[in-house]
Amino acid sequence: MSPDESDDGDRDRRLTEAELSERRDRLVRSLEDRAPKVEDPRAAASSGAGHGFAQAMKLSTEFVAGVVVGAGIGWLIDRGLGTSPWGLIVFLLLGFCAGVLNVLRSAGVVAEPDRRAQDDATHDRTPGSGTDRTPGNETK
Repeated sequence: MSPDESDDGDRDRRLTEAELSERRDRLVRSLEDRAPKVEDPRAAASSGAGHGFAQAMKLSTEFVAGVVVGAGIGWLIDRGLGTSPWGLIVFLLLGFCAGVLNVLRSAGVVAEPDRRAQDDATHDRTPGSGTDRTPGNETK
């Protein structure tokens, strides 16, 4: 093998290495563009935990407020009318129900009454959409 032949093979190999290096660089740039931008993973995790804690505090406060207001109204009625303990019992139960309803609304499980009425009005009688819920006219 002559020295000229080995030089040609090295040049081809160098060009191939340069091409591969360029392709690798393009691939790295492409992957960086597609990757989600996360600056600090610890900050993202702590903000998620803080949001969950805030939601839990909000829901528990809504429940306790409903029960306390119901018990307070019942106690005031008992003091004013002398119907002890019936006012307290009835309004404590009503406060409990109101607290549960408030928690369900805040969690998004139950729609607000005015929003639910608007949704029913717009979706119940949409012709041709398969959502006509008129009794006897259900479509599948």
